[in-house]
Amino acid sequence: MRAGRRKTLCLGIVAHVDAGKTSLTERVLFEAGVLDHPGSVDAGDTQTDSMALERQRGITIRSAVVSFDWRATTVNLIDTPGHSDFIAEVERALTVLDAAVLVVSAVEGVQAQTLVLMRALQRLGLPVVLFVNKVDRAGADPDRVLGEVTTRLSPEAFALGQVSGAGTRGAAYLPFEVGTTELGELRSAVRGATSHPVLFGSAITGAGVTELLDALTTLLPVAAPVPSAGSGTASPPSGTVFKVDRGEGRRTVLARVRSGSLRLRDRVEVDGRPAEKVTGLRLFDRGRLVSVDEVPAGRIAAVTGWSSARIGDRFGPAPRPCSRADQFTSTAQFARPTLETVVDAVRLSDVVGMYSALTELADQDPLIDLRRDDGRREIAVSLYGEVQKEVIAAVLAEEYGIEVTFRPTTSICVERLVAPGAAVQLIGTAPNPFLAQVGLRVEPLPVGAGHEFALEIELGSMPPAFFTAVREGIAATLEEGVHGWAVPDARVVMTHSGYYPRQSHAHATFDKAMSSTAQDFRSLSRLVLAEALVRAGTVVCAPVHRFELEVPEDTLSSVLGELNRHQAVPLETTLRGRSAVLLGQVPADAVHGVQQRIPHLTRGEGVFTSGLDHYAPTTGAPAERSRAQPDPFAQIVDWSRIQRSWPAG
Repeated sequence: MRAGRRKTLCLGIVAHVDAGKTSLTERVLFEAGVLDHPGSVDAGDTQTDSMALERQRGITIRSAVVSFDWRATTVNLIDTPGHSDFIAEVERALTVLDAAVLVVSAVEGVQAQTLVLMRALQRLGLPVVLFVNKVDRAGADPDRVLGEVTTRLSPEAFALGQVSGAGTRGAAYLPFEVGTTELGELRSAVRGATSHPVLFGSAITGAGVTELLDALTTLLPVAAPVPSAGSGTASPPSGTVFKVDRGEGRRTVLARVRSGSLRLRDRVEVDGRPAEKVTGLRLFDRGRLVSVDEVPAGRIAAVTGWSSARIGDRFGPAPRPCSRADQFTSTAQFARPTLETVVDAVRLSDVVGMYSALTELADQDPLIDLRRDDGRREIAVSLYGEVQKEVIAAVLAEEYGIEVTFRPTTSICVERLVAPGAAVQLIGTAPNPFLAQVGLRVEPLPVGAGHEFALEIELGSMPPAFFTAVREGIAATLEEGVHGWAVPDARVVMTHSGYYPRQSHAHATFDKAMSSTAQDFRSLSRLVLAEALVRAGTVVCAPVHRFELEVPEDTLSSVLGELNRHQAVPLETTLRGRSAVLLGQVPADAVHGVQQRIPHLTRGEGVFTSGLDHYAPTTGAPAERSRAQPDPFAQIVDWSRIQRSWPAG
């Protein structure tokens, strides 16, 4: 089956949790003829929330894709999570979008995650249409919310209509008349992301939803149909991977095809790795996932056969960027989680299966950093927030039949180098147990510089495979420094090298005991760099978030007291009408506590947002984290004892 050619629009629906985003998705699919009736979040029968936990909690956790036709356009709709703990899932989805609908509640108005999402959309330069939902609910105040949108989200937001009967079941959306000339100017401004139209309605009653669909396909940047692959004019397929799923016993890669056509049995390079064959190809089409022979540009493909593909990977030749969002996909660096927890299997017999399951989950999500401590037999996972614990537990129980518990959440620290440090171990000289010679010097780099590797020896002084092994050993050691934390922003210079060439006994095969191997260099590099790091010295630094907090002015005093109890430091306070806006810093491990207390102290009106800002040196004894085995730092202690007792000369 070959997918038909129509104009396409890849659209995301984003919102603060409980703004009615998933309900709007259901109503859109109903109006487009995909569903016989719109599903209900309360009833747990929505099209895009497939996880049991999503239906139980009434929240979206995983991005979901569904396609529908409206007028002459095929719309690929991505329903994204609304909870702040899943912001990474949202940001990954944003990188494949042409535009987005930002949903705001007509009752609650602009909320914490609304601000975070709008900033992300603006950073990417994506066109945004705002939909003020729930105009039929008691307490709905569209005019107030429009004022919040223009003052807090964007002064370039403007209404395309008004509401009659707000706060009643009969609330209706009344669009303004737009002339032909005005429409052209409006379309240009919206597609250029310099203006943001605002529509009003209700996902429950359907008010304003058809007008929203008309606005989306009229004002947003739809892509024209592309030639078929058999026409002789099609370009090679290229695109972006934005999700990896494991279900029905197979690994499925979701990718947006940006140019050319992706065909069944194509062999495609993914992120520069050796080409892999497309063994299965399905297309999101009018509410269904159908098997096809070809997926054209602009559509979302579900691909099997790409075993090495990871979220964020590009496939095929990179197309010329046509928007800031396209440019962002090639350089996107999502803020890494700053919290972690140890996961324990309830049943001892599930430990091995739990590790295997968590490994699969980490494969689906590159920001789940899985760390195994063989010595303590512990498995730790990284987190954005406490809700993720519940999600991981639910997935393990629902999909793998494994029950788990979690230990208290702790911050993920880093170690900053204090000074340069160097070490060397000579081949054939005790206590070096390996048939390799390595000397390394480690030097601090400016914050954000990353890792560098340099040589003060000739590149031809040993086989390339040995240099590769040295770099692998260095990378592993920098992941778990002197105190067990990663060491960022470091330059490692190789100062010494030496090896025993490949040897064998007479008329015999290769003798590993007489010849250097890559494993010798990999293992020795870890030991030498560990010694260099100890000599250089490191300082343990904990993550610190920047925060913005908007509260009613009359609650400011009690809020300041609560911030102080959580070691949060307000750096700037300004008044905005009857609200006070505080900017400041808070330790990452205190963020959850602040989030829990703010609603209580502000009558539910406080808006708190935060994100990683920097790492600050800790006070007192440095926090320690256990390292995976074998631990090169533990062996240094033994070496020191041996060296002190080694005979002189």
